[in-house]
Amino acid sequence: MAGRFWAKHVIRKLFLEDWGLKLIALAITLGLWFGVTGLSTPTTKRFTIPLNLSISSNAQIVNSPLQEVEIEVSGDKRKVEQINRTDLTASLDLTDVAPGDRVFLLSPESVSVALPQGVKLVEVAPSRIAINLEAVEEKNLEVKTETTGQPASGYEVYDSSVLPPSVRVRGPASIVRTLEYVLTEKIDLRNKKEEFTAKQVPVMSPNPKAAVLNTFVDVVFNIGEKRLERQFSLPVSGSSNKTATFTIYGPRTLLSRSRADSFKVELADDGTPQVTVPNELQGIVEVRKLTLK
Repeated sequence: MAGRFWAKHVIRKLFLEDWGLKLIALAITLGLWFGVTGLSTPTTKRFTIPLNLSISSNAQIVNSPLQEVEIEVSGDKRKVEQINRTDLTASLDLTDVAPGDRVFLLSPESVSVALPQGVKLVEVAPSRIAINLEAVEEKNLEVKTETTGQPASGYEVYDSSVLPPSVRVRGPASIVRTLEYVLTEKIDLRNKKEEFTAKQVPVMSPNPKAAVLNTFVDVVFNIGEKRLERQFSLPVSGSSNKTATFTIYGPRTLLSRSRADSFKVELADDGTPQVTVPNELQGIVEVRKLTLK
């Protein structure tokens, strides 16, 4: 009898008493359940992200393939919504691919994207990409000097030399084989009056697909007074009836002070006339247009 009374009491407590509290508890429980199940519901989202192509060090891409792809991911809604597009990169591994024109499929199986656990890659667009891979070559190329501006009035560049005179470049074989030289960055010559050295000047390839391996050079400029020509005539030493007429090319001030008798013309053993210039002009002037009468 006591057992039946107790059972009735428990049933009454469960179903007939404290309805307000029980409804509140039920509402909270249902809210939590819907919240959790709603967040864990699978969802999809699309992103446009960079495409990174990994290739062998002995090959180079010579065409201009697309640099972005659109991907679709699927997974837990909460995790998908937390993905930051700027943290994503699509990678395609081509390190074992031989040189040549190729078309590659872009799919969840061939493209790698670092995604949170529980989120998977389901689509990549476009679905294919054309790539021209070419074998890489290296060779040495002459360095040519690029300049801007002019030396000071009355002065000129006699010559210039590059140290080292050549550098090594590396790039696709079809491009490297066509290159004949590389260029320095432009060097300013404005108002220069004397020899100077431009140090650590950057060197650039005419074709950006060929990389310069030695990227800096020094360039020495020999600058002096503008040169002109001046003609001289004098008797040939050791000959009583021959006169030599010759032109000297050199700095204006030095030539204006020079006299014909400071030079000497002699005949070599084979009869060829030779001009000897004064010591102070040696290495500075050039003999031109030598004739005998």
